[in-house]
Amino acid sequence: MNLFDDIRAAVLTALEAMQTAGELPADLDFANVAVEPPRDAAHGDMATNAAMVLAKPAKMKPRDIADALAVHLVSDARIESAEVAGPGFLNMRLAVTLWQDVFAAVLEQGAAFGRSDMGQGKKVNVEYVSANPTGPLHVGHTRGAVFGDALASLLDYAGYDVTREYYINDGGAQVDVLARSVYLRYLEAHGQEVAFEDGTYPGDYLIPVGVELKNKVGAAFLDKGEQFWLAEVREFATEKMMDLVRADLASLGIKMDKFYSEKSLYGTGRIEAAIEALKSKGLIYEGVLEPPKGKKPEDWEPREQTLFRSTEHGDDVDRPVMKSDGAWTYFAPDIAYHYDKVSRGYDMLIDVFGADHGGYVKRMKAAVSALSDGRVPLDIKLIQLVKLFKNGEPFKMSKRAGTFVTLRDVVDQVGPGATRFHMLTRKNDAPLDFDFDKVLEQSKDNPVFYVQYANARVNSVLRKARDAGFDLNATPDLSQLDHEAEIAVAKKLAEWPRMVALAARTNEPHRISFYLYDLASEFHALYNRGNDLPELRFLQDDSEATSISKIALARCVQVVICAGLGILGVEPVEEMR
Repeated sequence: MNLFDDIRAAVLTALEAMQTAGELPADLDFANVAVEPPRDAAHGDMATNAAMVLAKPAKMKPRDIADALAVHLVSDARIESAEVAGPGFLNMRLAVTLWQDVFAAVLEQGAAFGRSDMGQGKKVNVEYVSANPTGPLHVGHTRGAVFGDALASLLDYAGYDVTREYYINDGGAQVDVLARSVYLRYLEAHGQEVAFEDGTYPGDYLIPVGVELKNKVGAAFLDKGEQFWLAEVREFATEKMMDLVRADLASLGIKMDKFYSEKSLYGTGRIEAAIEALKSKGLIYEGVLEPPKGKKPEDWEPREQTLFRSTEHGDDVDRPVMKSDGAWTYFAPDIAYHYDKVSRGYDMLIDVFGADHGGYVKRMKAAVSALSDGRVPLDIKLIQLVKLFKNGEPFKMSKRAGTFVTLRDVVDQVGPGATRFHMLTRKNDAPLDFDFDKVLEQSKDNPVFYVQYANARVNSVLRKARDAGFDLNATPDLSQLDHEAEIAVAKKLAEWPRMVALAARTNEPHRISFYLYDLASEFHALYNRGNDLPELRFLQDDSEATSISKIALARCVQVVICAGLGILGVEPVEEMR
């Protein structure tokens, strides 16, 4: 059930009736006609922009269209009133029975309420985290990991066939640096004193890796040049770091469907095949780029390079894929990796990148557009930085990591559920302050507590009802739920299917956390009003039937809260302590 879709259908029927009556031209496109909650709830239950978007193509005044549309709409028994506001917005008030029907729909559909087939089983690849395998995940990775995982769950909930993927950046020089750092720990494990030079990784997390390497190869690598050990240690260290990454992700409840190695692209012909695919489309050429902005002419050395004509697919400038010395640029394996994803038959690709990858967006979108002939859209979500605070002060670095706060530092402080929820309390491209004290604070100002408290309150109501001997399997008389505070809860529940569709369409899972907070607010408001108005209390001593109806409302709230928390990857709390 999606009540907003139902009322939009009523609006479209009324517009068609206006066309039949000659009140509107026949050749109008209704695609942009929307029905949504009004900005101010005092103005009505739903609002439509129909008159505003049709005025220009109809060559009519918006208010004239709105006035005529209002007359048609009120003939629908579901719509009690339709009032024109401002230049032509139309606010509608619905019959109370429609809101009571929302409760019935939630009870009947249960966990399926809000799920949809919007995605129609289309295959979506969501690539996220994809950190260099050189150490534990840090707090920046945490936000990207939570965002990507929640987005994947959201798309699955909306009917897409989703693959969660991690791209292992194990093809670059940083993996050699990791190997050298592990070798130092290996020497240390043999009792030698070592010094970590600039560029190596000094974190304590490599101490056990050095010990494991010693246990595996003994003294075989002692006093040997790196040509004898670098390749083997690199593979060993990468495997151990990926074990660490998997464990870090598991602490947040994240499990990837696929890990894809960048190294597998080299020496296998995959990069060459991707570049050849672009070349066959006339998009690869030899040329010289203009000097970068801000470069003085004397600082610029023009060199002929192999270039991708990315400007033909929306980029600002063409991009090099091969250097003048014949080596691939960093962009080339990324092209090959996305070519592989396109070749696997995905209908949509989503990349979750750190904020420092902003300059990479246009070139990557151009590459996917070119490789798929525009068939496969690529959406790139940039994750802004997280600032950590504790006791009002910036949170200090992790000794274990050496240079940064780790994912485990955060999860160990507040738990996986609170971490995940709070990471989704801001849009992905907005900076996020993560204050450990506030995340654990038991107040309305803490969204994760406020939502979990609503679920715990429902459980408390159900326990008390069972203790009172009420038959919770009895069919509720939902017509008894007619107080404005109860209807306010129904109105918020009715938004759930619409919110899921909107969040999935925009790839914005933070909308779910916002919605859950609003739903919890309506429920808490109703619960608290029972202190002053006994008739609003969930358990009515003098009427089991009335109690069953009010308990049904609480159960509806719990169904949706649990569904929303499930999308966010947060375990519902049964009881607050």
